[in-house]
Amino acid sequence: MDPAALSLLVDILDAGNLSEAARRLNMSRANVSYRLKQFEQQLGAQLVRRTTRQLQPTEMGLRLYEHGRRIRQELAAAHEAVNTLGQSLQGRVRLSLPSGYGQMVMSPWLLDFKRSYPGIVLDVAFENRVTDLLRDEVDIAVRVMSNPPDSLVARDMGPVHYVACAHRRHVQAHGLPRTLDELGRAPIITSGVVGRQLVLAAYLEGERHEVALQPTLTSENFLFLREAIVAGLGVGLVPDYVVADLVAQGEVLTTLDEWKLSIFGMRMMMLYMPNRHHTRAASTFIDYVLDQARRSQAAMSSISSSHTL
Repeated sequence: MDPAALSLLVDILDAGNLSEAARRLNMSRANVSYRLKQFEQQLGAQLVRRTTRQLQPTEMGLRLYEHGRRIRQELAAAHEAVNTLGQSLQGRVRLSLPSGYGQMVMSPWLLDFKRSYPGIVLDVAFENRVTDLLRDEVDIAVRVMSNPPDSLVARDMGPVHYVACAHRRHVQAHGLPRTLDELGRAPIITSGVVGRQLVLAAYLEGERHEVALQPTLTSENFLFLREAIVAGLGVGLVPDYVVADLVAQGEVLTTLDEWKLSIFGMRMMMLYMPNRHHTRAASTFIDYVLDQARRSQAAMSSISSSHTL
């Protein structure tokens, strides 16, 4: 079997379509297609089903793909072991982080990690959309969710606590909602998805309740949401880390603290591909961030227990 052709199959399926594979390999689409057909003719079997938008492996194609990925991972590990022997840690880690948690919580971790490992290149994207790790060539993604996909390795970074809160100026003028019904009628400041009805899930003593929200202001930029809350424009429904320092200072007050509130999920998860070889740089980064997340959750628990209304 031609190792180069097997490697090409891995590249094609990782890319999802011939055009993207050609771009990544710096080849023409026709050349990629021709080499794939030659490999299929050599084996006497179809390896890939072609649709209008993407490629799907046949059963044999999937088996060869898995073998090809394992071979490539072992070669990458051997190459890294030889190249880094006696050297400081080097490599590139491509990250996809949620805008709020990434900028407001993880940014200091990233900077501290970079100081400790100057030879590691961090390629960071702050985004909230669902990421296709293979298509987007992302090594590690962090997302808020409750049920991570079975196709990915999911490492739990801790719970996500939403808080209902408002600045003291707003509370003095309008008060705070004391029930879920009142919360549903309040001018809400929160994150949202275009074209999607926002529904708050609220849990108390094992019971689940839902509240349809009609926000007065929505954004994916949590720094902007924080500014809107501080400006007294309404009742914020945001993760606790967005306003934790303001709550600790007494500038922002929380309500309905006995409820567990959630909009997009209740866990912060680190996600990566199960079959992708992790360089020493990526493995070191994963361990570092998980340790920082544990420390952060312990600190947040201490703050929230001391500053409830």
